[in-house]
Amino acid sequence: MEPLVRQNDRLGLENFEPCLVLLNNDLSAGVPPILQGLVGQKLFPPLHAGWASRRKSEHFAAYNSVAEEFAQRLQIDPWLINPIFSQCRGLDFQARLGEQALADAVSDVLSKTTLKYKEHGIKQQPFVIVKADAGTYGMGIMTVKDPSDVLQLNRKQRNKMAVGKEGLVFSDVIVQEGVHSFETVDQPEGPAVAEPVVYMVDRFVVGGFYRVHVERGPDENLNAPGARFVPLPFEEGCQQPVVGAEPDATPNRLYLYGVVSRLALLAASRELQATHPASQGLSPSLSVLTP
Repeated sequence: MEPLVRQNDRLGLENFEPCLVLLNNDLSAGVPPILQGLVGQKLFPPLHAGWASRRKSEHFAAYNSVAEEFAQRLQIDPWLINPIFSQCRGLDFQARLGEQALADAVSDVLSKTTLKYKEHGIKQQPFVIVKADAGTYGMGIMTVKDPSDVLQLNRKQRNKMAVGKEGLVFSDVIVQEGVHSFETVDQPEGPAVAEPVVYMVDRFVVGGFYRVHVERGPDENLNAPGARFVPLPFEEGCQQPVVGAEPDATPNRLYLYGVVSRLALLAASRELQATHPASQGLSPSLSVLTP
């Protein structure tokens, strides 16, 4: 609504100098100079939380550690709250470089998932999601059910995986066990596959929504054109489970979503602490530069 003004090491408007700058940009295209080297102002989220430097593999590595600790306390299989994943680097989809390494990573995750399905009596077909390690805004994602799939990509599929938001070229991906989305939400066209998204403020669950897509199946990415958003039915408080209700009862299911969300939040805090410029021995103003 008004142009930003940079005065020395401070950011503001022509007649307003804030003590806090709230950033509503994922920095996929890099960190613009106007945001670099701010002194005496808090920037939320911090620059190293943006996709110019942050990587999904770092977050999932942190979440893996949190899930292991949590599962040990409850004496449960950590796989119940933590999908299997691996990373594959140095790819060039358009030049078809690294395809075999990607196929091997897909094969490894599928094999481990198959063993878990047998252990827990799950009858569905395992699948993996291959997605860019940097932020994608729902781009650079594909569902894979067999390692050969990534060796037989056509030109359109390779182009889709090669470039994402802001023209960012992908060379690193994560290969993550897919989780079937068995929840549905009624839509005018009929039941639509849905996946929950949980909102938090500080460490508290405050609400959320379902992402639904009438044209996608339970093993496909729902974050795609045509997706709709339906509020989660928080009719009751979900901060504690309802002991007398079924595990799949709405308050208990939403409570479980909240537990996993809080674990992910803890993982994100550990991730950002570990990747903070001070922990890398770098100056905050030099830690993230525009590509």
